[in-house]
Amino acid sequence: MTPVEVRIERRRPSGPDEPVRRRGPWHLWANALVVAWLGLTVTAASAGEALPAPRWLLVHVLLLGAVTTAVLIWSEHFTVVLLRARTPDPRLGLTRLGLLNAATVAVLYGVSAGPVAVAVGGAAVIVAVVLWHAATLVRLARGALPGRFGHVVAWYVCAAGALAAGGVLGGLLAAQVGPGVPHERMHAAHAQVNLLGWVGLTVLGTLFTLWPTVLRTRLSERTRGASSTGLKLAVPGLVLLTGGLLADLRWVAAAGLASYAAGTAAALAPLAEAVRSRRPRTGAAWTMGAAVVWFEIALVIDVVIVVTRPTGEVAGALEPLLPLVLAGFVAQVLLGSLLHLLPAVLGGGPARFKENAALLERGWAVRLAAFNLGTPLLVLPVPRPLAVLGWVLVLASGSAFVVLAALTLLRAATPDAPATATTGTGKTTGTGKRRGVPVLAGVAAGCVLTAAAVVAAAGGGSGPATKVVATGARTVEVTLSGMRVRPSVIEAAPGTVLTLRVTNADAQRHDLRLTTGERSPALAAGEKATLTLKPLGEAVDGWCTVAGHRAAGMTMRIVPSPVPVVSPEAGRSTGTAGPGEHGGHGGTGNGTARLDLAAPMSPAWRPYDATLRPAPGGGEHAVEIRVDDRAVREVAPGVRQRVWTFNGTVPGPVLRGRVGDVFTVTFVNGGSMGHGIDFHAGATAPDGPMRTIQPGERLTYRFRADFAGAWLYHCSTMPMSQHIANGMYGAVIIDPPDLARVDREYLLVSGELYLGEPGGEAQVVKLREGRPDGWTFNGTAAGYDHAPLEAKAGERVRIWAVAAGPNSGTALHVVGTPFDTLYEEGSYRLRAGDPGGAQVLDLAPAQGGFAELVFPEPGTYPVVDHLMRNAEAGAHGLFRVSAS
Repeated sequence: MTPVEVRIERRRPSGPDEPVRRRGPWHLWANALVVAWLGLTVTAASAGEALPAPRWLLVHVLLLGAVTTAVLIWSEHFTVVLLRARTPDPRLGLTRLGLLNAATVAVLYGVSAGPVAVAVGGAAVIVAVVLWHAATLVRLARGALPGRFGHVVAWYVCAAGALAAGGVLGGLLAAQVGPGVPHERMHAAHAQVNLLGWVGLTVLGTLFTLWPTVLRTRLSERTRGASSTGLKLAVPGLVLLTGGLLADLRWVAAAGLASYAAGTAAALAPLAEAVRSRRPRTGAAWTMGAAVVWFEIALVIDVVIVVTRPTGEVAGALEPLLPLVLAGFVAQVLLGSLLHLLPAVLGGGPARFKENAALLERGWAVRLAAFNLGTPLLVLPVPRPLAVLGWVLVLASGSAFVVLAALTLLRAATPDAPATATTGTGKTTGTGKRRGVPVLAGVAAGCVLTAAAVVAAAGGGSGPATKVVATGARTVEVTLSGMRVRPSVIEAAPGTVLTLRVTNADAQRHDLRLTTGERSPALAAGEKATLTLKPLGEAVDGWCTVAGHRAAGMTMRIVPSPVPVVSPEAGRSTGTAGPGEHGGHGGTGNGTARLDLAAPMSPAWRPYDATLRPAPGGGEHAVEIRVDDRAVREVAPGVRQRVWTFNGTVPGPVLRGRVGDVFTVTFVNGGSMGHGIDFHAGATAPDGPMRTIQPGERLTYRFRADFAGAWLYHCSTMPMSQHIANGMYGAVIIDPPDLARVDREYLLVSGELYLGEPGGEAQVVKLREGRPDGWTFNGTAAGYDHAPLEAKAGERVRIWAVAAGPNSGTALHVVGTPFDTLYEEGSYRLRAGDPGGAQVLDLAPAQGGFAELVFPEPGTYPVVDHLMRNAEAGAHGLFRVSAS
């Protein structure tokens, strides 16, 4: 830019920049935020797979962080300058920027690692801030005199409306609303309305005046008409596109996108006319021109995808196009705009303006070529080395701009420093020569470090720190569905070379990434991928990298499980268990543990209190049931393992009442994965109260006990067999009318015992094959051998029983005395005083009832499951009967 051009610019107040006038610190610090977000974007792209949700984070650090911050800054600036409106209080602008950036951080954290509520709250704040910003622009336009450029504000306001819609959809996506195909349609609508609406409309509205200013040419007389036509076509088209995707109306969506594309063409017509009158000469002009070309290419591809694909597949089809849109269009239009605008708004006089402009455009031709050579390599199906080269070119160019922009902002922050004299050719003299060395060194260092980081990220994560010799191979089928990875835990001997055959059985896309670097592509419904790991040496974590899916529970763990050394004494193991496994038991050849039930319980063990207390008074009962899936309990003598519990016990708390009583249950998921609850005693549609809720969430389950009986309740989350087998069950006792009084009442809930990491492959195989490691009463094998139940001779004792399973019932029997009363599944089969008696209370899985007996004399009376295999594997206990 020559001094003559500067003077011309000063005499044209209708342009969006006035380079000579000294600005306050508002633009300095505001644009420093944009540059910082750009630096974080480069860092996120360089870190690659080291991030929890790499692709999602990269997209939203750029769009929510850098672009949205820049839009708030510059759309207000252009509105003030073009309309010659009164400058609003900068403190309000800084407040909006502060709220926006805090909310952006909340969204980034909430989706990638934190509670979903944080992300949803952040999205709500972003929407509120952008609508506040739009209201400010409308107020500025109404307070200004009529002018040639008022039409630009309409584009900004419509763009803000698009961001509001996109933010709402983003919050719903983060909250996992509408799983499956609706989720995919919502995802597509979210992407389209944000990229084409918030970014696209803002850019088109800005280019009407910014593009001629950058080219140093006159504004076309067709601009106002083109703006009106373009907006009338683009905005309704965007509404139809978004609505058609959400409503699964493909041709409505296609018509809307065609209308938007026509509006874009109308808006770009005066820009093409400006190019014909004056060709681009500066780095800013060429960079912005390249961005517009990539935008048009992406728009054509977008039209083809929407026309040819079902709405549920649009998001997946757009996924490969994303780097082209983000790098080619969004990033370049932002970089090109900043190249031109930063020197103008930072001010400092003509010398400082030329100095800043020359610094920002240093090496622009090389950077532009690198950026636009690398962009297609990110999209095209090229060999991996070329894809890595694409990332190196794009990120090296981006990092160079970040370094130069940071130096420019630092220079503007020290206005008293002597300005560097700049020649018409852009060469510096005096202090500029001394500054050129660190600038070039900084750019070179940034490029080298970025390239190194990208190459490291492209190479994936490292394997185990120590070399492990392969000892065998094994293939495991892994399924992705229902926000779960199944199996969630895989146990394998050290040195095993695992091959994971991954299948997406869900309607929405998933992938699987491992900490050792292996990862699948994003898989559509029914698609498969194969991952082969290095010899297993240490625990390996895996998860789905789709935004929000890891936080929702789509995780897995591969655990090296040492082979236990079996001692000759009663089959007890002297080996150690793997992480999270059971310990203190040996193994048999078929993988089922042998329990030493005669061994003592540990001193800290406390039995589940089997005493059943009378039903409380009142017709309504309120109870809180809280999930704890990290609890460790002694499940057999000397055997401790992690269990999944309600209120920390197995079984969970007992609910007791009478026919007609109403129970209000507050169900709280304090666990680490999704859980639900199902009460067999109530009659209610399962859709709502039995739904799976995520960690930190709660629901209210209200039911009326219309029928008497001993009822099971259990976790309702699939696969239910695993959740029940790991301890998530309990009993509801509803007294039959006129239930006779007895001296003592006990509750025994029978259950199967599967040792191992809950949900782990070894445990799941045993569960599927029906090979429990033992059977329990009230959560512990042989527990009441070590803590006998008490009674006195001549007392009438009622034993309530529920068979929790999940796959076997119980034949409850007390050795030494028959039952004289039997109540099973809501009706009496035998009453006291009848001539007959009963030997067992026979219950199938999920059934319940009670038996009554009178102990004839003092002594020790075993209580067992008379299926002897079950009794000998832990389903037994003792009644210790004393003299009356």
